[in-house]
Amino acid sequence: MLAYRYPLIAREGWHWIALAAAIALLLQWQLGWFAVPLWLPVGLLLFLFRDPPRRVPASPLGVVSPVDGRVLSVDTTQDSYLERQAIRITIQMRMTDILSVRSPMEGKVLQQWAGKHDVPASDPRYAQWIQSDEEDDVLLVIVPNLRVVRPKCYVHSGERIGQGQRCGFIYFGGRVEVWVPTGSRIDVNVGNTLQAGSDIIATLVHEKVVPPKVPPKVDSSTASGDH
Repeated sequence: MLAYRYPLIAREGWHWIALAAAIALLLQWQLGWFAVPLWLPVGLLLFLFRDPPRRVPASPLGVVSPVDGRVLSVDTTQDSYLERQAIRITIQMRMTDILSVRSPMEGKVLQQWAGKHDVPASDPRYAQWIQSDEEDDVLLVIVPNLRVVRPKCYVHSGERIGQGQRCGFIYFGGRVEVWVPTGSRIDVNVGNTLQAGSDIIATLVHEKVVPPKVPPKVDSSTASGDH
């Protein structure tokens, strides 16, 4: 299982921030206070690559939002990756949202895809199949806004991952789909605003097995009236 600790500023932006700061510092040394506006890009990069910690809810069967964003749609349709009917929750990231990706649930990553045979080349997507210990299958699909930059993924097939754990990064954001089993309870509505790793979007439902009632054992001596 991944056990990395991430700082408040995502590592994916460190080199960009360092470059912008170096340019601003050099020009300020040459131009003095006239170069102060050049620090604005540094502040903008710090804002875009911010990565604050999130409080993961104590809900083992809960599926948390993998990204910050707004619920675009909730529908039941055919999952072409796992060949099943499933509920698809689509989340649209906004320009000001945090770009880190968090695992929707705890489990084992069984397989990952970069693209799919039935997806046109103009709409590339990346998918990750996670299975819980109870064999619930949850699929995470990412369609990046900027198609030429591939999202980063920090977990490999066969590894375990924790609920709400940081596991990737989407440069410039994108659209994210979470596919859950059809029997799941959906806990969000279209238009809801979500925080990654904290807000539960669905709850996996398991049927409770009720044991048969066993009649109380009767003492034979009492039943026969013996004293």
